[in-house]
Amino acid sequence: MSTQRRLIDRFLDDSYSPETRRHVGTLTIARMTTNGCFRFAPPFLASISNDFNISLSRLGLALMFTEITMAIAPILGSYVDRVHRRTAMAGGLIGLSGATALAAASPSLWVFMIGILLLGICKFIFDMGLTAWVNDHVDYERRGRVIGLTETSWALGLLIGVTSMGLVASATSWRWGYAAGALGVALMAVVVATRLDGHDVIGSHRIQQTQKHPMPVRGFWIVGAMFFLMAASQTMFVTFGSWLDDEFGFTEAGISAVAFGLGAFELFASITSARRTDLWGKERSAILGAGLIVPAGLLLTVGHNHLISGLILLGIYLLGFEFAIVSLLPLGANLITHSPARGLGIVLAGGALGRASMSVIATATYDSFGINVPAFIGACSASCTILCMMAYSRTTKESVL
Repeated sequence: MSTQRRLIDRFLDDSYSPETRRHVGTLTIARMTTNGCFRFAPPFLASISNDFNISLSRLGLALMFTEITMAIAPILGSYVDRVHRRTAMAGGLIGLSGATALAAASPSLWVFMIGILLLGICKFIFDMGLTAWVNDHVDYERRGRVIGLTETSWALGLLIGVTSMGLVASATSWRWGYAAGALGVALMAVVVATRLDGHDVIGSHRIQQTQKHPMPVRGFWIVGAMFFLMAASQTMFVTFGSWLDDEFGFTEAGISAVAFGLGAFELFASITSARRTDLWGKERSAILGAGLIVPAGLLLTVGHNHLISGLILLGIYLLGFEFAIVSLLPLGANLITHSPARGLGIVLAGGALGRASMSVIATATYDSFGINVPAFIGACSASCTILCMMAYSRTTKESVL
């Protein structure tokens, strides 16, 4: 039995379908490569902005426009609901590899923006295809454990993906870091296309189901929660690399080492959430995660001048985000009956707008004041996530109180 299969068996017993247990490890690794590419830019924004000879705030403005464009996620979700899951995931991986290569070779900021935009769109297609695949194979009551397992790829994307790409960048340039990521995604596209089973629900059957069920009004509380949670995360993701560089003189290799440590924090949160979110309740778990962000952000506001304490607080901050996002994803995928990708697409669109708002606000306030203001804004955003989740809970039978 392979090491991967033994690890999967520790999380998923025989009550889960054989197809789920057989493929979830491969899909998690594939998603890890996509997350590595997706998360690579923020820690190295200083290097990228220097290469294009622009300010950090201007690069943040460029990222804002790409994030706003990613609000087409609901349309992408409707598309994913109509095609085979393997087609969506393999196609998303192929497109993401090409988009990452385009970003690596970009001769100007505008071409870089197009590459990042296409990267995000293709990642959405893959993520929604993966979540819909999980919905097809796992009952809602036990879905949090499987989603939590696949969500470890977010932490592993930082722990392994960004760290590896960052080490390549420190030896060469950020462009070669992206090139290495593109190669990894391309390899996993081949693996997914050849290993995943081809049989699936017929697309026309999904079209009929999708047209019958609109987004429930209460679901927009989840959209709001995702908006503020992603906004909170973005305040740190786009500033912590520049903070380490400006205040403590970190090189790209040093930032990669920090990314490795932060990835370990996130991985711990992912594993814990995967084991506990179904037991504690998805809404309660999301509130708990956001609740960790608030004090960490406030303490970082006043303690950002101290490296060790600052890194610990940053780790707790990202740990809270990871714990919350693992619980929000299955909630989003379950909002629209028989249309998991469209429901998740609407929620992800809210998250994209949250990231877009902070791409410009966080970088601009960092340029003017340092990391203390983005940290405070992040804490406030996490508080709004908690309020949205509490409001959503009042509309459901399950209470988080």
